[in-house]
Amino acid sequence: MDATSIKKQVGFAAAEEYVKSGMKIGLGTGTTAIWCARRVGELLKQGKISNILAVPTSTQTELECQQLGIPLRTLNDPDIGGELDLAIDGADEVDSTLCLTKGGGGALLIEKIVAYAAKRFIVVIDSSKLVPHLGITFPIPIEVLRQGRVPVTRACEALGAKPEVRMAVKKMGPVITDNGNILLDLTFSTPFDPKEMEKALSLIPGVLGNGIFARVRPIVMVGHPDGKIETLT
Repeated sequence: MDATSIKKQVGFAAAEEYVKSGMKIGLGTGTTAIWCARRVGELLKQGKISNILAVPTSTQTELECQQLGIPLRTLNDPDIGGELDLAIDGADEVDSTLCLTKGGGGALLIEKIVAYAAKRFIVVIDSSKLVPHLGITFPIPIEVLRQGRVPVTRACEALGAKPEVRMAVKKMGPVITDNGNILLDLTFSTPFDPKEMEKALSLIPGVLGNGIFARVRPIVMVGHPDGKIETLT
């Protein structure tokens, strides 16, 4: 199976296995998670599930859900009340302890708020995302207030990271997030404790969110080229 087929298969499988009628769900961002949203839309249209309320994690997901006819809310909406039954999202890296890196698509702040507000967190990936350690081959993104770029950069360097401003494609200058902030991508040369690093990055003034997800224990669905879907808990 090619990469797109793997992502579609695991995204569909997550929707079919975990999304039930009457649920409040978070729908993630990215090339694998979007297939889950598409399957939820199909299941609603077919009448196989009903009374779903969804919280999207990005403008990309919001637009997709609107086209699919999935009813949307925010976490602040009284119908949601700040808590979700389920969140389904992708990941850029997953280590052996099921800690994650997210934010390659730039939506890490809302993704984390949604994931941490869910009673159950399902992660859908292809097998290439499994790694021994986070942050070595794929950078850890952080969302930063533009006014804090230089002091945040220095603080990250003190933690052993090599920070780089993420630059936009087909636009001059840096990437600007849905929340109006910039992103720094942090690369590390040696392994670190994800729980401690998540905490340390969160304490830096000017950092609004970081892409390490170590405080939740997800169910990770892994798609393989041979068509097998492996579930890690």
